[in-house]
Amino acid sequence: MAADDALLGTSCPLPITEHDTVQLSHGSGGKMMNDLIEQLFLWAFDNPHLRAREDQAVFDLPPGKLAFSTDSYVVDPLFFPGGNIGELAVNGTVNDISMSGATPLYLSAGFIIEEGFSLAELRRIVEAMRRAADQAGVQIVTGDTKVVNKGKGDKLFINTAGVGVLEKPWRPAAAHIREGDIVLLSGTIADHGMAILSQREGLAFEAPIKSDTQALNGLIAAMLKAGGEAIHALRDPTRGGVAAVLNEFAAAAQVTIRIREDRIPVNAAVSGACEVLGLDPLYVANEGKLIAVVSRDKTERVLEAMRLHPAGAQSTIIGDVVADRPGLVTMQTRIGAWRIVDMLVGEQLPRIC
Repeated sequence: MAADDALLGTSCPLPITEHDTVQLSHGSGGKMMNDLIEQLFLWAFDNPHLRAREDQAVFDLPPGKLAFSTDSYVVDPLFFPGGNIGELAVNGTVNDISMSGATPLYLSAGFIIEEGFSLAELRRIVEAMRRAADQAGVQIVTGDTKVVNKGKGDKLFINTAGVGVLEKPWRPAAAHIREGDIVLLSGTIADHGMAILSQREGLAFEAPIKSDTQALNGLIAAMLKAGGEAIHALRDPTRGGVAAVLNEFAAAAQVTIRIREDRIPVNAAVSGACEVLGLDPLYVANEGKLIAVVSRDKTERVLEAMRLHPAGAQSTIIGDVVADRPGLVTMQTRIGAWRIVDMLVGEQLPRIC
């Protein structure tokens, strides 16, 4: 047989497209990547902007100032009691936008996936993102997918960015905090960080510890309706916990913030776990709580609105603002003594978001 005839008799095998895990080809720009996008991401996040299949989303915005935020999520483990990296990514970016007083509208999502990652687990994560976006009333309108060689990543990283609109001419900001203001907290602290730690280390406690991850834009809308410009500052205490946020507030406004330990709600299981492990709940991350600094004359009105919302049912007053030593946070302990609440030099729990 001639060489040309032998060549004609051969065939090039088709690529195998049915896999249980992510392959490098899923990030190659070819058929497998397009199948992944069509069958998973477009299916999960379906909306007119994504259906256009462009490299960007073009959309109309209501009048007002634009709020923009981005964050990357590298949490370990990816699945934890109360949630997973997917809903954490959506809720976290929604909350970052909302803390400016803006209404979050659109998100992007970028996935960096390690070769060999389970497609079933990826689907669970993407479906959780869809549910979180629906609950928050936002749309995921553009995104990106990259696959890295096995051993060159750690299963999955997600980057999200979001935009929202601030319709009012004013917005909450730490620089607006004034002497006499009251400090409010929307619920129990340290739930997320301790849920991550217990899952990571295989620790079991008598009562289950669950992450508090949730979107807070609905709660903030209710607060702004009740208090308006009297809400001087808003922040969600994620990495570094309540202590970090209060120190950032005190430094920005050049005031002293005083809090009371007996007014800070901590779930019994979380408190016990922190005590056993030698951790201070004030420094442990949250993913579904907020701190608000409010003018004294509108405090009760704002607090009532918070307690009427499911995400703020346990809201409480934890302290106040005085003009004493600029940039300082102090706490009255349960025995009546006062101590300084400083910011940590490092991080108690790495990779919690």
